[in-house]
Amino acid sequence: MKSNDLLGKPAPSFDEPIEMLKACHERIAAQCRTLEKLMEHLPLHGSDTQAQQAASNIMRYFDVAAPHHHDDEERDLFPMLIETGQRQGLSMAERIASLSSEHRSLEAAWAQLRVVLADIADGKEALLERVWVENFVGSYRAHIALEESQVLPFAEESLDREQLATLSAAMVARRTHSRRLQARV
Repeated sequence: MKSNDLLGKPAPSFDEPIEMLKACHERIAAQCRTLEKLMEHLPLHGSDTQAQQAASNIMRYFDVAAPHHHDDEERDLFPMLIETGQRQGLSMAERIASLSSEHRSLEAAWAQLRVVLADIADGKEALLERVWVENFVGSYRAHIALEESQVLPFAEESLDREQLATLSAAMVARRTHSRRLQARV
């Protein structure tokens, strides 16, 4: 066994912005699995302490990290890919417009789920609608699969060091600005 096998793979840094986006996909997938488990937990145990904590964690992730991830893509990565694709004679605009539209649908589905999760986090008895959870989780899984099979490989192949550094700096600035705003509250 290699010595680093026990530690798992190291987390990427913002110096590797595409790897950071992939890691975010992994965290989204983990939160989706927690949401599914919570849906199954509630009918048996109600809004117990474990359910409240799970709901709070899911809300924290999708209220803060997921919007940053969408902004990373829409404000920075996607425009770079459209420009790079055009220079290479490829049209990424339609695919990226579709992904951005999916972000709006995911955000709307999140808003619906969040209302119920807030009640659960507050210890109120509530159940998650299976169709809402399945729609949200299924949509995110399909969205991530498309990005990881088509968009991120194109980014890895096409973006140069300067573009990656620009993407990285924007990702860091977005999170730094967000932390400063939260500290003021």
